[in-house]
Parts: sequence; C-alpha cells; structure tokens
Amino acid sequence: MKQLLSILSVAILAFTFVIPPITSHAADVTVTAGNVVAGANAKTVPGLAGATITAGQIVYYDSSASSWKLADADLSAAASGSGGSIGLALNGASSGQPITVLLEDDDLTPGGTLTMTAPIYVLSGTAGGIAPIADLAAADYPVFLGIAKSANKMIFRPVRGPVVVAAP
Repeated sequence: MKQLLSILSVAILAFTFVIPPITSHAADVTVTAGNVVAGANAKTVPGLAGATITAGQIVYYDSSASSWKLADADLSAAASGSGGSIGLALNGASSGQPITVLLEDDDLTPGGTLTMTAPIYVLSGTAGGIAPIADLAAADYPVFLGIAKSANKMIFRPVRGPVVVAAP
C-alpha cells in the first residue's frame, strides 16, 4: 500500500508538470486550529518555531536557523522546503517556542473541510496554507501534501517537486 501511494504521488507530480491544471483557482482549506488531530500512526518530530505558527499550517525546517517556519509555494525554493523537511504544525507557537510537526500520517484530521471531487492537496502560495492542486501556478515550487479520504480526513505524505511549475 505504501508503495502504491508513493507511486501515485510521483505520478501526480509528473502529470502536473506535463499538463498543468487549467481549472479556476479555489480557496485554500480553511483550518480551525482546535480541530487538527493526528492519526494513531502519525510520524512527528519536536522542534522550535521560527515564526508565529498556528496548528494546521504547513511548515518547513530552516536548517540555518534550526527552526520551523511557514512554508510557501511561491516565495522561494527554501520556503517550499526544498532543502529539508516539510510538515504540518500540530500545535501553535510563537518564535522560539516548542512545536510538534507532523511529517507523515495515514489518517490526519486537518481541521478543515476537504472535497472528494478534487481530492489532491498541495502547498499553497499563501504562507502555511493548504490548497487544492488546481491552485498550482506558474513559478510555484510544487509540494504535494496529500489526498483526501473523506470531507475531514486525509493521507498526509508530503512530496516535493524537483522544479518550478512551467508556465502553460
């Protein structure tokens, strides 16, 4: 099953580079921090926040600052997590405070409503956001985050794309 999900993740990213989405942009998932819950088999790591972070936001590890910061698909390769780990904050924290980061989960409750008609989610161009795949834009650093299992559950397994999305 894990191999199938890995293959599916790579196929989705490859498909995105070959045929970019042409649908209209949708809004980011609206996350209620108090509703973010990791599944029983979640893989997490402790760390320090390098910015003000809310539970449910996507973060990347900044090795130069030894802290977790808000990830952003259209800011820079570093902010998209290209040089290190990327995950989801399980608690809120201000800069310098402890944070627990979810790296992988087969049963994440992300704290927002997901859609089954477009179940693939990526890193948003809004810092820390989760967006539907249709929102990938030219010049974005693509990061596949996961696939919705239902309106409130997803398989969370981040996979970074190798390059910036090409302009259509």
